[in-house]
Amino acid sequence: MAVTIDVFETCAEFTTFCAAGKAAGRTIGLVPTMGALHEGHLSLVKRSLEETDRTVVTIFVNPTQFGEGEDLEKYPRTLESDLELLSQLGVESVFVPTDEEMYPAGFSTAIKPPEICGVLEGEFRPGHFDGVATVVLKLLNVSLADKAFFGQKDYQQSLAVRHMVRDLNVPSEIVVCPIIREADGLALSSRNRYLSDEQRGCALSLSRTLQEARDQILAGDRDIHALMSEMRQSLIDGGVDSIDYAVIANPDTLVVEEQVNLPAVALIAAHVGNTRLIDNLIISDQ
Repeated sequence: MAVTIDVFETCAEFTTFCAAGKAAGRTIGLVPTMGALHEGHLSLVKRSLEETDRTVVTIFVNPTQFGEGEDLEKYPRTLESDLELLSQLGVESVFVPTDEEMYPAGFSTAIKPPEICGVLEGEFRPGHFDGVATVVLKLLNVSLADKAFFGQKDYQQSLAVRHMVRDLNVPSEIVVCPIIREADGLALSSRNRYLSDEQRGCALSLSRTLQEARDQILAGDRDIHALMSEMRQSLIDGGVDSIDYAVIANPDTLVVEEQVNLPAVALIAAHVGNTRLIDNLIISDQ
């Protein structure tokens, strides 16, 4: 049943609200988003509603995690429909700060992201994880979250957040939830709306390539460089326009080892038209 949502715009008001919940003995679940909500985001909200007493959602398109030439200005902003979706789920409080609220005049502090951020996304999006680490720490602080919920689709991001929380003794548990996919395998993403029908067909090559790699590995193929070469060829054959990376790595360190050791994670970042898509698959023999 839909509920009335309290929308907070300042850190002070939001923290006061969350602190009152904590004082009443309620656990706080945080779901940080950039809006343009889809079923992937909503799966995180549902998990938080199941596991915590009070779920708070943040909607903030964080400018510091976008690099030069990326899609900050055209990133979809759908606040009204986002709030309606959250209301239908029973979320009662949403934090929607402005850029100026999160980064007021004179703001000059940033978090150095964990070492895990130096490869993959960190290589192709310089400065991205500086922005991610800083804004996530701020949101954890202002929400007083007992648990924070992230999606596996942003695999490296979730790993980076877990490392940051561990390293800085942040008293929040990070919960990573499974990727939500369309029936044809496409990982849900706010950026999927940029794709034409033809481009969407090409985008399916990401999930298909990951599945092919998993099948080969589980069949006994451990030649990691041959497998990664085949992944790239599969993406090219599928019609992607360019590939940032297609790797099989250690799931804890993101190091590409000499051969495949299980468990492993296969990760892809590729461009279809002007849209950059990411996907991943955890591979285990369990």
